[in-house]
Amino acid sequence: MRKFFTLLLPAFFLVSFISADLKPVDADNAVSFAIKNFGINTNGEFKGLKGVIKWDNANPAASVFNVTVDANTINTGIDMRDDHLRDEDYFNVKKYPVISFVSTAVTAGNITGNLTIKGTTKQVSFPFTVTPSNGSYLFEGSFTINRRDFGIGSSSMSLGNNVTVTLKVQAK
Repeated sequence: MRKFFTLLLPAFFLVSFISADLKPVDADNAVSFAIKNFGINTNGEFKGLKGVIKWDNANPAASVFNVTVDANTINTGIDMRDDHLRDEDYFNVKKYPVISFVSTAVTAGNITGNLTIKGTTKQVSFPFTVTPSNGSYLFEGSFTINRRDFGIGSSSMSLGNNVTVTLKVQAK
């Protein structure tokens, strides 16, 4: 029996280093976006990043991303615009306080999952990179969505439909 535990203990530690349950760090620009407004890029970010990332470096297909941001934290640098974006026509943060992403497939360089904004869920897929750093990982990637697919705003001559979302998520 002692021999069994002697063999089991190193295997347990090896598995714990291969697969890690991580918490995303809510840092500046972890979740940022850009959209054309009057032909000029308007940038912003969301805060309140929470969730669990189960990263398996040896087998990325076994990894899981289940994260949210607080829709009320939208910040474009202009308070009046941010307040307008929180209203019913855009993010309707009173009714839909979180934006969520849950992965459905992960490979070494690509992630696919369900993005839910304002009660509407759409599948997104995008390339990403993983960089290990002092016991944590930096996950980076970006994708483009059509804001109108999620009921964010209406038709507009001045506001573009395509929004580029950029992720730079440190997870420990």
